[in-house]
Amino acid sequence: MKDTKVGKITHYYNHLSVGIVKLTGQLIKGDSIKIVGHGREFKQTVNSMQLEHQPIQKAKKGQEIGLKVNQKVKEGDVVYKVTS
Repeated sequence: MKDTKVGKITHYYNHLSVGIVKLTGQLIKGDSIKIVGHGREFKQTVNSMQLEHQPIQKAKKGQEIGLKVNQKVKEGDVVYKVTS
């Protein structure tokens, strides 16, 4: 398995369970990701992403997106795309 860094968490909305991710790579709905930081990590599938409050299927490098997350994340956490 190879993990590729695709972004970093810049903000977290607790009441929505949404992390804002500044992307350094591409992310597609259905991708497996791992979020690492602050002494913990977890894996999940990308099920919901938004750009400017509109649902998207694919996000490109340089965009800042809202990502629905399964667990709390913190500013500075790193997002990796997990590939086998």
